[in-house]
Amino acid sequence: MTAKLSALGHEIPAHCFGPLNEHTQLLDDSTALQLALEDDGYLLLRDVLPVDEVLAARKAIFEKLIGVGEINEPALEGMPTGTSQREAMHKDLGAFWQDVCETESLRSLSHGTTMHALMEKVLGAPVRPFDFLWLRTMLPGKASAFHYDHVYMNRGSEDLLTCWTPLGEAPMVDGPMLLVEGSHKFSDLIEEYKGFDVDKDQSRPGHVTMNPVALAEERDCRLLSTDFKAGDLLIVTMFMLHGSLDNQSPQGRVRLSCDTRYQPAAHPIDERWIGSPPKGHGGKSYGGVGGAQPLTSDLIRR
Repeated sequence: MTAKLSALGHEIPAHCFGPLNEHTQLLDDSTALQLALEDDGYLLLRDVLPVDEVLAARKAIFEKLIGVGEINEPALEGMPTGTSQREAMHKDLGAFWQDVCETESLRSLSHGTTMHALMEKVLGAPVRPFDFLWLRTMLPGKASAFHYDHVYMNRGSEDLLTCWTPLGEAPMVDGPMLLVEGSHKFSDLIEEYKGFDVDKDQSRPGHVTMNPVALAEERDCRLLSTDFKAGDLLIVTMFMLHGSLDNQSPQGRVRLSCDTRYQPAAHPIDERWIGSPPKGHGGKSYGGVGGAQPLTSDLIRR
């Protein structure tokens, strides 16, 4: 670790940080992929998505944000203006964000044949993705809170997986996903969150409130990440505790990524995340996620 990385404002000491294992070499062996996912709680696959498609999606998304005054030209650079005309131009912020998340080039990547084929290898069965897509536009200085995905989407298949896709280069200083090593086997912490549904029980937050560095110290484990490039894919289980590194981009650019959820097609599916538009949290659809807010928002984005 060469840079001083941090998560939610907490600097990560060298002994608490480690690199993600890579699993690309297992792509020809579905059983080996499944065993690695069980062992590590994640799969890091390098250069498995078409780079031209990734960059096309990046360009198209940022062009939509240029249209509301949030991103500067050229679109591929992803440089924020610090201002926004989104609320002035769009009365329905959820509808605007749905339009961004349903950008054709993005959907061709996230729900297309390449991703389907990859996930069928990983799950060893025909697959179905959620219709809802979580698009992340992480400003400099921002980060994602640490959480188990289970609490947000646990009404369907137990074999649901998250596909985290960097839409362009995402070095560690730009704040990509950060995993808590071995957290898919923290039985006591998992028991605390298993079955917890954020839409049915709002008595406590869905995310873990303990700072991630203190958690790693307490559990004698490391926080794991890596430098990502366009074409890479990180797959995590519903009980892999994760958040993100702080975006400390030296250039000041937005870290752009998306989360797509895949499951076996034959399994029951969480009704909140399918349909057109999907109901989403509290029936708010795309208006219920942080990305719907103007890019100048001070909210920590989940």
